[in-house]
Amino acid sequence: MKTLGIIAEYNPFHYGHKFQLEESMSKTKSDYSIAIMSGSFVQRGEPSFVDKWTKARMAVDNGFNLVIELPFIYSVQSAEYFAYGGVKLLDSLNIVDYLSFGSESGEIDELIFIAKILKEEPKAYVQFLRYNLNKGLSFSVSRSNALEEYISSKYPNQTKDYNHILKQSNNILAIEYLKALLRLNSSIKPLTIKRSGVDYKDNTVSNGFASASGIRNIIEKNGLRSSVDLLPHNSYLALEKYLDKYKEFNSLSKYQDILIYLLRTSPPDKIKNLLNIEQGLENRLIQKAFKYKDISEIVDAVATKRYPKTRIQRILIHLLHEFYKDDFDELSKFYPSYIRVLAMDSDGFKLINNIKKNSDIPIITKFSAYSKFNDDFIHKIINYDKISSDIFSIPLKSQEVFSNQDYLTSPYIRQ
Repeated sequence: MKTLGIIAEYNPFHYGHKFQLEESMSKTKSDYSIAIMSGSFVQRGEPSFVDKWTKARMAVDNGFNLVIELPFIYSVQSAEYFAYGGVKLLDSLNIVDYLSFGSESGEIDELIFIAKILKEEPKAYVQFLRYNLNKGLSFSVSRSNALEEYISSKYPNQTKDYNHILKQSNNILAIEYLKALLRLNSSIKPLTIKRSGVDYKDNTVSNGFASASGIRNIIEKNGLRSSVDLLPHNSYLALEKYLDKYKEFNSLSKYQDILIYLLRTSPPDKIKNLLNIEQGLENRLIQKAFKYKDISEIVDAVATKRYPKTRIQRILIHLLHEFYKDDFDELSKFYPSYIRVLAMDSDGFKLINNIKKNSDIPIITKFSAYSKFNDDFIHKIINYDKISSDIFSIPLKSQEVFSNQDYLTSPYIRQ
């Protein structure tokens, strides 16, 4: 029995995701598939377009057997930590044979070559990296430059454009997945599927594919009906059901009043203890919060070459959740502490039974069951997931009270 794992956000699940799953299952000849999926807030520092159960339903209705939640403490992180959190959770199941991920490269060997350098961090590479960081460049740009400089000096006959490879978003995440597998000495075999169609940030449609961000933008501008040809039928139906219930899709702009309030009233010492804050950035955030009333203007004004917009947005989401560096440093030592099931089909039950036989990590299907585990770290980590669900619901216009949904919502089971 072979099992495939994919780490994703499915925000929403589109044809490109379906293509990756089907290609991966075919190439690996896997029998089962597991998705590790972010929940209420996503890696780029934004709320999910829809709630996590709707996303999980889309994944199972489009072919996955089991969807497991990537806890909040790793889901709203840089590519390095997002990838590590997903890979470590997959690896802890002790039943996964393959990890599939998309890339612009499509060439696993060149991605592994880069991942090994970044994992080992040779002295010369570190010196190049420090030099670029001291020039005020962002970490991602500094790393790309340092890698190119290191490879040019160490392997002068290399002809690959590694700097270009590291400027492409899916390649960056792919390399982080590979680096995580190396760090964990995991037996999971990597597979990369060349990304077809548009870039994930592109708003156009190419070869029948549209990116998740493109689909979200199209829906926000023209309504859900405008996406009917861009999504698998099951995904469209899930979005339609969500919209009927909650009246609108979610976005970062809907939290701007809360975020501006927090930025204007929180002591600087509190903000500077958030993840990804460097000295002085807290003052810049506070200053711009007093100058602007639009959260996108604040983000744009604070962002620089060194601090990209996505990093600023992640800081804001951590502020919203009161999630500090010390919290992450403590909780990451005890991760993963549980396996949270969001959706499954009949084969998903088989996977859960197999996980139980091969892993000692508690499996949580009914949310309230976590309280029976006498483990402070399970309680602390999963409480961030609950807080995240409750914060997600704040701007929604549904007539019903949309809180405590973790307690009230059972995993979706496809019959």
